[in-house]
Amino acid sequence: MTTLVRVVGSLNLDLVVQVPRHPGPGETVLGSDYATYPGGKGANQAVAAARAGAQVEMWGAVGSDGFGRFLKENLDQNGVDTRHLRELEGPSGIALITVDRAGQNRIVVSPGANGRYTPAQLPPWTPAAMVLLQLEIPLATVQAVAEQAFAQGIPVLLNPAPVVPLPGSLLRQVRYLVLNESEAAALAQSPVETPAQAEKVAQALQQQGIPTVIITLGGAGLVWADGEERGHLPAHPVLVVDTTAAGDSFCGALAACLAAGKSLREALRFANAAAALCVTRPGAQPSLPHRAEIEAFLAASGSHRQSPS
Repeated sequence: MTTLVRVVGSLNLDLVVQVPRHPGPGETVLGSDYATYPGGKGANQAVAAARAGAQVEMWGAVGSDGFGRFLKENLDQNGVDTRHLRELEGPSGIALITVDRAGQNRIVVSPGANGRYTPAQLPPWTPAAMVLLQLEIPLATVQAVAEQAFAQGIPVLLNPAPVVPLPGSLLRQVRYLVLNESEAAALAQSPVETPAQAEKVAQALQQQGIPTVIITLGGAGLVWADGEERGHLPAHPVLVVDTTAAGDSFCGALAACLAAGKSLREALRFANAAAALCVTRPGAQPSLPHRAEIEAFLAASGSHRQSPS
């Protein structure tokens, strides 16, 4: 029985500038020297899952530029299988990111090759324990992957970011929907500002045919609804440096645990700790914690029994 996590999604080069505050409309703000990091929600989640101990392969596309070669080499160095990664003529994806003194970020993505990764370019299907999807590649490609996985009984974990209206046919093929408060509010057309509101929205999304809904709430932790069970898990108190990739860290660690056969509660505690560690350091992929770090963090917080084996 395979424990492979298949990530289908984007790869970007992140250009990051630290700013004292985010500029308003028409305003210029001076920032730090820029830094470059490998990123993209798909690649971030692939690296996060691999560092959390999973066997991972990446499906997606890079451009024919130097950025593309760098992004592929970085995945290779992190133990992610890139045999099915496509190289498409033209630029790779990039993300322009500003991070303020509170660690909050604002991101603009230029999709590049990610936007040209169509269903026709998907590799032949092979078994996997979990399929992990986001929305930085064409929606048609996401739907094609979800349909194939659902037809073969492979659980789909969808992180609907950046959020767009989603067809019910796609949502009904998703086993785990993981989204933050703004994405949940957009999909449910209802405010998500407190854990209580998030629980109501999670239950409402379940009624669209999604078995498990998980809403991350930043410093307020997360809520989940799974069948008849629902709950709230507080965030770990940490010094926030940069929230970039916190959600990706959570999704990758969660997928790694679930693919290894852990319970949802165990996987949520592990992923919650991974996200807490992620925000304590700058950058997207450089901030993603390794399994040993997450286990040590859980042990120090008295939750070691929840870590994966």
